[in-house]
Amino acid sequence: MASGIRAELSICEPSVCRVATVSSEYAPVETVTRSGVPGDGEVVGEFSISERLEDEGDLEEVYSTGSDHVYRFSRDCEHGCVCEHVESYGYPVRDLRAEDGVIHLTFYVCDVESLREVVTSLRSDFDGVSVRRLTRSEPCEDAEDLVFVDRQSLTDRQREVLETAHEHGYFAHPRESNATEVAAHLDITRSTFAEHLAAAQKKLLDDILTV
Repeated sequence: MASGIRAELSICEPSVCRVATVSSEYAPVETVTRSGVPGDGEVVGEFSISERLEDEGDLEEVYSTGSDHVYRFSRDCEHGCVCEHVESYGYPVRDLRAEDGVIHLTFYVCDVESLREVVTSLRSDFDGVSVRRLTRSEPCEDAEDLVFVDRQSLTDRQREVLETAHEHGYFAHPRESNATEVAAHLDITRSTFAEHLAAAQKKLLDDILTV
């Protein structure tokens, strides 16, 4: 059986995304679909939302029930779309939704290195890119047990605490520095050091151990 990774990402600043804008001004947007128009360099998209939009602008309402309104829009290709950015690597976006201006999307990759390449590229063009969840399919018997650790989940202070503790041998065996000594290097109290360290370790362990 092949081993693959299901990646769920969030993008807080998706630039010119029409769907994200609507979700910020009205309600969560679900069931987003997109299709290309052959030869026209144009993308047609549709999405459903629970509220009727007051100002449709360039959106066309194509279907409506009491609690489900479907809108259609079109735009030129290659205009800074998050989905097209991901799909330029050959990975179709399988699920797309938006809430409070944040895009949530899902796609599949074959390995961790491919995922790392896409995430690094997204972060070079968009702000607020975070890895929400990774799910790996059942690996082959000889597959390596690889884990993608999202360091961006750490705050600047948590990363500084980890780096300083590592630099001064706090994690060495036997330890080269104790908590009091590392805290002194950081100019914080021992209890504050312990608090930041515990929070950082929990985030990293969540990445490593969550299936």
